[in-house]
Amino acid sequence: MSKSFIIKFLLGLSLTIIFFFFIPKFFNDEKKVSIENENIIEDINTTTNIIKDVNYSSKDVKGNEYILNAYEGQIDLTNNNIIFLINVKASIKMAGGEIINIRSDYGKYNINNYDTIFSKNVTINYEDNEIKGNYLDFSLNRNSLIISKNVVYSNLKNLLKADVVEINISTKDTKIFMYEKEKKVKIKLN
Repeated sequence: MSKSFIIKFLLGLSLTIIFFFFIPKFFNDEKKVSIENENIIEDINTTTNIIKDVNYSSKDVKGNEYILNAYEGQIDLTNNNIIFLINVKASIKMAGGEIINIRSDYGKYNINNYDTIFSKNVTINYEDNEIKGNYLDFSLNRNSLIISKNVVYSNLKNLLKADVVEINISTKDTKIFMYEKEKKVKIKLN
C-alpha cells in the first residue's frame, strides 16, 4: 500500500468520526429547563413547545375572574392540558370587587379546570395582607388558596410564621396551622 492511500484513508475515517459524533452536538438546539414543583424537580425538553408571554383568563358562574400571565410556558408532552410556567403573575378579581394578586417564579397550570400550582418565592397580596411561602395550591373548584413551606403572613397588626395558611376565596375565612401539633404558630404583634 502506498503512503498517500493510508493518509487518505485515515483522513476520511477521521472526518467520518467527527461528522457522526461531534457535529450533531454543535447543531442541536435542545435546552433543558428545571421547574421546581413542591419536592420534585422535572427536566423538561424545550425544543418545540415554548410559548412566550402566556395569558389566560376565565370567569366562574359567580362572576369571579381569574387572570394568569407568565413570561414563558411549556406544554407538558405527556398531558397537553398542563402548562409549566416561568415568572408567573395572577389576579383573582372577585365579583364583590376584591382583588387577590399572586406572584411566583414557577407554576403548573391546568387549562381544563384552571387549577394552578405556584412554586418558589410565592407572594399573595390582598387588601392589607401579604403572605409569602414556597408552594401554593390554588383551585377555583375548591374555592381555596393553600400556601405552605416557610409561610410568613403579615398585615398592619400581625406577623405570623406557620407551616400552612388556607384561605377560602369567597369568604376570606383563613386557617393558619402547623403540621406538627406540638409546634405552635409564631405570632408577633406590630
